[in-house]
Amino acid sequence: MGSAALILLLICGVAFAVGGMALSWGIAKSSKNKVKGEPYECGIPTTGTNWIQFNVGYYLFAIVFLIFDVELVFMYPWAVAVTKVGMPGLIEIIVFMFILFMGLLYAWKRGALKWM
Repeated sequence: MGSAALILLLICGVAFAVGGMALSWGIAKSSKNKVKGEPYECGIPTTGTNWIQFNVGYYLFAIVFLIFDVELVFMYPWAVAVTKVGMPGLIEIIVFMFILFMGLLYAWKRGALKWM
């Protein structure tokens, strides 16, 4: 059951993705016009060039936010089962929080948390 199930799952996943795209392509009404190809900025017509450089600090700030946001999702199951996991679970979450804190200190030291 091991490799056969994995191959079947892979085939089903590819078929699901390709089937969804083919269905969308077949059903969707397509039209080509100039307005459709323009970038959309909150309903305001764009002025100047659309290729501008953003400061890399914005991306660093967003990545740090996403990292800590995803790590918070890992803490939720622990909070739900805190009475069942006992002392080993408490030690594990303390180590986990320590690793997160060290990542926060590293990001702070490197200046990733400074808003431009």
